[in-house]
Amino acid sequence: MPHILAVANQKGGVAKTTTVASLGTALAEMGRRVLLVDLDPQACLTFSLGLDPDALELSIHDVLLGKVPASMAVVATQDGPDLLPATIDLAGCEALLLTRTGREYALRNALEELVAGSEAAYDDVIIDCPPSLGVLTINGLTAADELLIPLQCETLSHRGVGQLLDTVADIRRLTNRGLRVLGVLPTLYDSRTLHARDVLDDINDRYGLAVLEPPIPRSVRFAEAPAAGRSVLTTARRLRGSQAYRELAARMVAQRSQAADVAEDVAAAR
Repeated sequence: MPHILAVANQKGGVAKTTTVASLGTALAEMGRRVLLVDLDPQACLTFSLGLDPDALELSIHDVLLGKVPASMAVVATQDGPDLLPATIDLAGCEALLLTRTGREYALRNALEELVAGSEAAYDDVIIDCPPSLGVLTINGLTAADELLIPLQCETLSHRGVGQLLDTVADIRRLTNRGLRVLGVLPTLYDSRTLHARDVLDDINDRYGLAVLEPPIPRSVRFAEAPAAGRSVLTTARRLRGSQAYRELAARMVAQRSQAADVAEDVAAAR
């Protein structure tokens, strides 16, 4: 099974979609087979990777409602990762899912079927959750192994972290006991401001969450990349932010490898 990472924060404008596209591209550059899942009805990830959501015949909407298998909706992108795209139809998906038994497991089941029927299994799946705590986000968290929380280093940005962690507690209790919180990723970060550093200290003290490194510095290049339909790692390869995402991806893979080695050693000792 691939490693499944959900990227979520119910506050918008925290570089959530940028983080999904950039991490996915960085992992693909390392030779890993990556699938990105756009769970946001605004379809920003789909647009950012060069697809026109209005021109798509199939999307994650059709997959979640069981109309087609995920393999039929997956498309390739220029930057390396495959994509399960979104369209505006996804906005009505939550209401339809609410009437269905096992609605929280729709994405997990779809991904399991995709992996089981794939000739070349994915190493990583990254889910771009919508900026809300509705059924779609719950689907993303239920399907995930880990949660990454992008956080703009401002007071209003971190107020919703506690609510998100309450939702995580419910997910662990009801639908996904194994969900782990990887940590908070500082985005749009300006190290020159005392306020940004204070917000990160408060997050650690208040919630006990790990602060992932390196922080992602603020740059206008992140806003320009979607217009080209490419990741910022492609449009601005030497940008400090691009290098930061590459370093983060490498650290994540190394930590998983170390954890797997420890697990093997424990199993062998038994």
